[in-house]
Amino acid sequence: MKFARIVFGIAGVYGVLVLPPLYFLYDYVGRTDPPAITHPQFYYGFVGVGLAFQLVFFLIASDPARFRPMIAPSIIEKFTYAAACATLHSQGRIRFSDAASGLPDTLFCLLFVVAWFTTHTGARRVWIPNVRIP
Repeated sequence: MKFARIVFGIAGVYGVLVLPPLYFLYDYVGRTDPPAITHPQFYYGFVGVGLAFQLVFFLIASDPARFRPMIAPSIIEKFTYAAACATLHSQGRIRFSDAASGLPDTLFCLLFVVAWFTTHTGARRVWIPNVRIP
């Protein structure tokens, strides 16, 4: 359980640090890696959805056993980007340096799978006050 807390906490912090700068790099990306982005709604939509999903990671980190069902979509979220980068590179559609941006997601995907198997939904301890009835 502690492992899942740490992994999802780190994933949330990492995402909150990496994603917001993308809001300000739209033109830079087009200049340094032509052609320019032609569908800004997809670019900003990706950043927004990615940033929103970091809240899911923080939620899972707060109580992994309770939010264990959300680990599965988290695995899929990380896997899809990593798989897209690997596939595009294998097709020769992106350079290795671009595909390498999927490496952190690959690592988190693997760690999320481990967290899934190490987090149990067994009986949760419930706090019951020690109340004496006279």
